[in-house]
Amino acid sequence: MSSERDPRRTVVVVGNGMVGHRFCERLVALDLDRRHRVVTFGEEPRPAYDRVNLSKFFDKRDAAPLGIATREWYEENGVELHVGDRVATIDRERRVVVSAGGREVRYDALVLATGSAPFVPTVPGVDKKGIFVYRTIEDLEAILAYAPRAGSAAVVGGGLLGLEAAKAVRELGLQTHVVEFAPRLMPRQLDDDGSRALLAKIEGMDVRVHLGKSTREFLGNGKVEGLAFADGAALNVGMVVVSAGIRPRDELARACGLEVGPRGGVAVDDAMRTSDPDILAIGEVASHRGVVYGLVAPGYEMAEVAAASLTGGSRRFAGFDMSTKLKLMGVDVASFGDPFADAEPGAARALTFEDPFRGVYKKLVFTPDGARLLGGVLVGDASDYGALLALFKADGPLPCAPGDLLASGDGPALGGLVDAQVCSCNNVTENQVREAIRSGGLSTLDQVKTCSGAGTGCGGCLPRVSGLLKAELKAAGAKVDDHLCEHFPLGRRDLYEVARVRGIRTFDGLIEACGRGGGCETCKPAVASILASLWNEHVLDPGLASLQDTNDRFLGNIQRGGTYSVVPRVPGGEITPDQLIVLGSVAKKYDLYTKITGGQRVDLFGAPVHLLPDIWAELIEAGFESGHAYGKSLRTVKSCVGSSWCRFGVQDSVGFAIRVELRYRGLRSPHKLKGAVSGCVRECAEAQGKDFGLIATEKGYNLYVCGNGGARPRHADLLAADLDEETAIRYLDRFLMYYIRTADKLTRTSTWLEAMDGGIEYLRDVIVNDRLGLGEELERQMQAHVDSYQCEWKAVVDDPEKRRFFKQFANTDDVEPGIEFVAERGQKRPADWPSDFVAVETLEGPPRRSRPEPGASWVVVGSVADFPVDGGRAIKHGEAEIAVYRYGEDGSWYASQNTCPHKREAVLSRGLLGEQGGVPKVACPLHKKTFSLESGACLSGGAPRIEVFPVRVEGDDVLVLLPPESDTARLARAPGACSALACV
Repeated sequence: MSSERDPRRTVVVVGNGMVGHRFCERLVALDLDRRHRVVTFGEEPRPAYDRVNLSKFFDKRDAAPLGIATREWYEENGVELHVGDRVATIDRERRVVVSAGGREVRYDALVLATGSAPFVPTVPGVDKKGIFVYRTIEDLEAILAYAPRAGSAAVVGGGLLGLEAAKAVRELGLQTHVVEFAPRLMPRQLDDDGSRALLAKIEGMDVRVHLGKSTREFLGNGKVEGLAFADGAALNVGMVVVSAGIRPRDELARACGLEVGPRGGVAVDDAMRTSDPDILAIGEVASHRGVVYGLVAPGYEMAEVAAASLTGGSRRFAGFDMSTKLKLMGVDVASFGDPFADAEPGAARALTFEDPFRGVYKKLVFTPDGARLLGGVLVGDASDYGALLALFKADGPLPCAPGDLLASGDGPALGGLVDAQVCSCNNVTENQVREAIRSGGLSTLDQVKTCSGAGTGCGGCLPRVSGLLKAELKAAGAKVDDHLCEHFPLGRRDLYEVARVRGIRTFDGLIEACGRGGGCETCKPAVASILASLWNEHVLDPGLASLQDTNDRFLGNIQRGGTYSVVPRVPGGEITPDQLIVLGSVAKKYDLYTKITGGQRVDLFGAPVHLLPDIWAELIEAGFESGHAYGKSLRTVKSCVGSSWCRFGVQDSVGFAIRVELRYRGLRSPHKLKGAVSGCVRECAEAQGKDFGLIATEKGYNLYVCGNGGARPRHADLLAADLDEETAIRYLDRFLMYYIRTADKLTRTSTWLEAMDGGIEYLRDVIVNDRLGLGEELERQMQAHVDSYQCEWKAVVDDPEKRRFFKQFANTDDVEPGIEFVAERGQKRPADWPSDFVAVETLEGPPRRSRPEPGASWVVVGSVADFPVDGGRAIKHGEAEIAVYRYGEDGSWYASQNTCPHKREAVLSRGLLGEQGGVPKVACPLHKKTFSLESGACLSGGAPRIEVFPVRVEGDDVLVLLPPESDTARLARAPGACSALACV
């Protein structure tokens, strides 16, 4: 230990787990004047990793994807990291810690983040070979090495940790047993009935559960061969995993005389300070008001409080809601509030629902008068968890009767419009489209787009443009086909059936079955939508991400300047004050423009692509989930307050809207879907202007379908009247799945119905009377979607591999704002697009690729793995942004300027790749202008050529032939200048 003292205050952090690392992050962020020297010790041989998702180690047998911190982060932020070296003693009098490796460090403040250790019963034979705990990566490596010789395994512990371990052991191919001392599974979260429902699900997976068993001895000669129980029974197994709870690692605190809690753990106050004010404790080692928290979320909150305490903040820890929703062995399990509040007679009343056929059990606990929700348990179906949790946390009385909460267990006609505007992006009328078709002898949609400009903007008018083309061809006596594009000689409906019947799950599989070529910006998103509707796999999984248009690729609506909007789901428009505060806090932290949407949600604008995962991580931690405002999927189910508050309301429109929205959330469809529920015939939710709407009557609900607002408003048609909620849901299941099966791409329900032979009468016959005999099949298909739902943003936030493709540049962590903002009405918005821009239709001279500039050199811009197959990423080169594209598995590489010359936005790297007549191309994600990747020519017209650059691959390195960095100013976007090539 050096005799010279650092002038800064030294903070020693004992423990480098998830909570210890979070503390380091927060202290670095809050210590703006760098007055603190931070030294952290970790017992394990690597920096902090994600212990919550520890079981994912088995997926790749690699610890790296679990890492949440790197050694480089500690170095860059001046934090001294010592891994593989635990702190052995604390000398409070000298204010010194001594590590097992002999390091001595003086401290001004000490933070204990030692976490917890697995509880292992002290019974004979516990030291035999083949007995493991389930806590660290080293534990899992040992289990992996031993499992092949075991054949069978017992997991001691039937709580959260035990069932997680049982899932992992089962997936290793071992016959799996779960041994639990209590008479039920998850005894801290579930009651007896909930446990029985979970037990039935787990035993249905061939996992044998032994309840009420106390292990007396581990049997075997040197290695474990079984367990002997106190009741005289025995169980023969070849391996044992002990996961029977945790105990705070408070031995250091006890040894140095700190006060501990009644059940262990270091006693702390609301500022996380121990009985020694210079020592703080956080995470699972801390005992706050006698409670030791075993989840990471309260540990993170403690870390925030401790960092604030050491930097002069006033933040305090006031306890933490332990509500949780998990998927245990594939079974949804959720618990919130106090699900055992009814155990004391007269203190509370409970309502329960049980469906043994589906393995669903629900219990909700209310105050004796039914005015407030106190807690609950959900097993087998936790889809209502978010809404119930919000009601539990709400300050006021319930907006409905208690029983209502538990009930949630389960070619267009264009006549007369010839002068109407069809494409608002480019101000093209239907008459202009018709004239272009007639005079030019056009026969394909691409030809119509090129010649008329219609459909080359946002693409929302393409169904109408396609309808006009078919009508004109039919009138001229020409053959009319519904080919999706040049790559598929089939329409969307036929492609859907091919994929469904043959079980095709990839774009390449569908191309091989009935297509040709490499696809384009038309067929890739259409096929992506079909696959999502059928199989509901994550849209950013390998093989699917490159099919998505930019909104789905980055899970947000792209806006001016290449920024994105963030729209969390607010089911039924019901939101708590706490949730509103979170949205406001996130908007202020990231400087986002906020606006209330027409669908009763809050839209946050101006998020750069590289910050999207960070923003969503905070929102998800606060209980929000993706609102799918970016997708061709269900957006919202709007509601009025109904019978909860309105004197005219006859049904609980809010509760039913929440139920409907949570059922169909994430449902991918040919176009966006909007719904509404009105509580009476006064129709305040505007249900008759939605794709589906429910209007309450004294007898139930009237169901309306195929309405539309927007550019072509359409009043919805009545499908069925006076339905109870269950029947309404059943008809909605059928209606939505039938629409998804049969509608053309980018076709709203209103246009779909208008083109349907027989109209609403035929649709009613199919949905209500089951004319085609498809009713049960459509319902099963919808239920499969409901059962497989996942929040798309949570999957990204939890997956480092998915997150890394949100970085702005592949070759540097630098970020560029890329957009100029101006102040307006107390917020910011993008500056207006320059008015001095004059579009250049063509450029003279050969493509830039054929005439490299003097001084150009090959520049390494990243490794092959940095660039997604069939996708692009931006790299930074001097003042310029360059888009690098990896087209196909065969290794075709291209590069271009990243700025689209149409509106001068640096977004081309996020465009869809495809081909047109064998020519590789990229489609600008903003306005769908397409450019050749070989010549740079604009293939869709109306924009100058882009500059392209040669690319080659050497080993794992990707190189681009680029001008010197000192000569890249002309390639950089400039608000008052033309595009890069227009300046040449």
